[in-house]
Amino acid sequence: MQASVTDHRSDIAVLHLRGELDSETAGQLHATLADLLERPVPRIVVDLTDLKFCDSVGLSAFITSKQVITARGGWLSFAGANPFLNQLMETVGLSRYFAIFPEVDDAIAAAQL
Repeated sequence: MQASVTDHRSDIAVLHLRGELDSETAGQLHATLADLLERPVPRIVVDLTDLKFCDSVGLSAFITSKQVITARGGWLSFAGANPFLNQLMETVGLSRYFAIFPEVDDAIAAAQL
């Protein structure tokens, strides 16, 4: 898995994920999220467009991060999930816990409301 971050406006970070997120690559996700959680009010859109696979280790990293982010008054949302990831999030109930958007621009626009 590869992870990169781009900033939109001064307060929204987009975390772009590529490849496969599993127990072998989760450490990189944890490190990237830890850096983003250092922001005073973390506002993060996770771009899943190029993520092909995610297992329970990856999902748990998102859940743990959301708890920290929410406590600081921020938010974490997802965008661009493929059908596999959409179904996975629906099956495990994350679609009720996270905002999920079709595109990154949709998630950023929703943040401006």
